[in-house]
Amino acid sequence: MFKPLYSGSITSPQGFLAGTVSAQIKKRNELDLAILYSKVSCTAAGVFTTNQIKSAPVILSQKNLLKGQAQAIIVNSGCANACLGEQGIADAREMAKLVATKLDLSPEDVLVASTGVIGVPLPMDKIRAGIPKIRLTKEGGHDFAKAIMSTDTKPKEIATQVDMRENKFTIGAVAKGAGMIHPDLATMLCFITTDALVNVQFLQAALKKAVDVSFNMLSVDGETSPNDCVFLLANGLAGNEMIDFSNGEAFQEALDEVCIYLAKSIAQDGEGATKLIQVTVEGAKYETDAHQAARTIVSSPLVKAAMYGSDPNWGRIVTALGRSGAEVAEEKLDVYLSDVQVMKQGHPVHFGKEKMRISLQGNNVFIKLNLNLGEGKATAWGCDLSPEYVKINSEYTT
Repeated sequence: MFKPLYSGSITSPQGFLAGTVSAQIKKRNELDLAILYSKVSCTAAGVFTTNQIKSAPVILSQKNLLKGQAQAIIVNSGCANACLGEQGIADAREMAKLVATKLDLSPEDVLVASTGVIGVPLPMDKIRAGIPKIRLTKEGGHDFAKAIMSTDTKPKEIATQVDMRENKFTIGAVAKGAGMIHPDLATMLCFITTDALVNVQFLQAALKKAVDVSFNMLSVDGETSPNDCVFLLANGLAGNEMIDFSNGEAFQEALDEVCIYLAKSIAQDGEGATKLIQVTVEGAKYETDAHQAARTIVSSPLVKAAMYGSDPNWGRIVTALGRSGAEVAEEKLDVYLSDVQVMKQGHPVHFGKEKMRISLQGNNVFIKLNLNLGEGKATAWGCDLSPEYVKINSEYTT
């Protein structure tokens, strides 16, 4: 039913083009300004940061998305355009207007996103010069993924084709994020395209659901950005039967898979990360308890530091669980670290410490807890905490 597309990108769905340029916004000579464009108007949905400090692009894009339509996205890296008052709003509006003029659109059909240093004005002279130089192509998706990066070490992109009897369509997506990553969404920048024909109310609901099982279960450092957003554009060029709440199961499943893949990619590429940590909580009394427990454990600095050092100190996992707010009965608790049971019904289980330490030295760490109180289940993703994280964030603007 789902067919991953080799070397797929955000432009894999029909009708989407992308282009980039090095506008010299960053200190280094790198791609830093990008446009995503659909040949036809799209049904559009978005999810935004819960941080009360919101960047100018977030404020503008929230407003533009109220009508449920969009046709283009302009993104810059190297400058967040956040905490700049009316000047920031004016600059975000000008970015939308410049793209609208280039593509013969209304400015309200253009969404804006920025990432980078907070409190620094956008170099609008460079953006004004850069936008006309951007050439939109079907092959531009891969460079688009590179242009939106900040401290990322590699681009994050995926595309998958869904082939149902009534519906055949493609979903493509890119994301950036390595630091300031934590629930609740948004936790980074993510852009998703599809050539499916989708009802706008269902599109928004599907995006929120996909975000809840992916990006809202992701933590790198417990911080969220003023710029976080996820945009989903559906242009309908696949010619499928309208997807809505009555027949959207396959679309939802594919969208979930795409978002989970990107969430795990972000965790693997967390600032200074050497390991992906996956925490699964089962047997919670309620699903909300499972979510809260998994997220608390994966974001615990003590757990993350222990995993960096390959230290099988499972007591840190249990104490993080205990402060998570989830209902816990110690005498019923089972805990597994790298598939080895370390606690059974609230009692320690003997295990070979040196063998466990060696098993934790791999690139992936799996932690599982069974609360044995109900049917609630959730999985969260994160990364270890290394000295490199401190180095990156102590030198970010210098």
